[in-house]
Amino acid sequence: MKYSVEIPNGWKMNLAAIKDPVEAYEVMTNVAKAADDDGYESIWMVDHFHTVPTPSQEVTFETWMSLAGIARDTRRVRIGQIVTCNGYRNPALLAKMASTFDVLSHGRLYFGIGAGWYEHEYRAYGYSYPDAPERLRMLREALQVIHAMWEQEEAYFEGKYYQIRGAINQPKGVQKPHIPILIGGGGEKVTLKLVVQYGDACNVLGDLATIRHKLSVLKGHCETLGRDFATLHNTTGAVCAIADSEEEALAQLPPQVREQLRDTSLVGTPETIRQRVAALEEAGIHELILDFPNCATDLEPIHRFAREFVAR
Repeated sequence: MKYSVEIPNGWKMNLAAIKDPVEAYEVMTNVAKAADDDGYESIWMVDHFHTVPTPSQEVTFETWMSLAGIARDTRRVRIGQIVTCNGYRNPALLAKMASTFDVLSHGRLYFGIGAGWYEHEYRAYGYSYPDAPERLRMLREALQVIHAMWEQEEAYFEGKYYQIRGAINQPKGVQKPHIPILIGGGGEKVTLKLVVQYGDACNVLGDLATIRHKLSVLKGHCETLGRDFATLHNTTGAVCAIADSEEEALAQLPPQVREQLRDTSLVGTPETIRQRVAALEEAGIHELILDFPNCATDLEPIHRFAREFVAR
């Protein structure tokens, strides 16, 4: 099992206590440095523009710009988006951005992308918000565009939604044969099939039974399409609160979600968490992306989890 850290960018109101935006950015950097120093596999950031559950005036940093800065402040940790919303950026430009990022990070990018879902954000920023089937059709074309930009000397693609005609993308990035692609979402008929056709990793969410089912569906698509299931990297996310007792761990969570997360996330003593990690690993998960609720103001849970799990 590999362990990774979600970096707070303000979307979940997790920077609201810090009123100076420069200080808030440095807090993000400090979380990333802690993950880097403690041996975590990677760091990830959500791609959203303003806060949930209610849009507010609290800071929410743009993901690609933030991670580019963080890449230069870290040494070894891999860096990804969990996940980039396809509808927010032209895919040819996004492929170019990713190639540049891979170079400036010395080959540490994990390219995360999904169809998008946050309707309010789309409309607030002036993007059209098609229905889910159309957003998935757009994602399919975008993935083809991105592959073309990374693999062809002059990229061509003629689709319904996107067209590129002789686009040159240099440099193409450091990693070979190309930057690995993580496709987020658990849609069984389309999204998980796109993982098999165009991706290198998936990100599926839910309780243990749901994760087992999604990976079973993914394996079925592999068998149908002739891909080795073992070539895919399976990830999931989990809130993590670690302490000497269950009560101390629960106290790290917002009161309104304590009962909801008590039995479904990594909340509790090291032994409790160890049992849940083992179950996820048995289900087929290779990497856990951990959301430490209070890491903007307290890095100790990141350090403690690293001592108990990463170092071992």
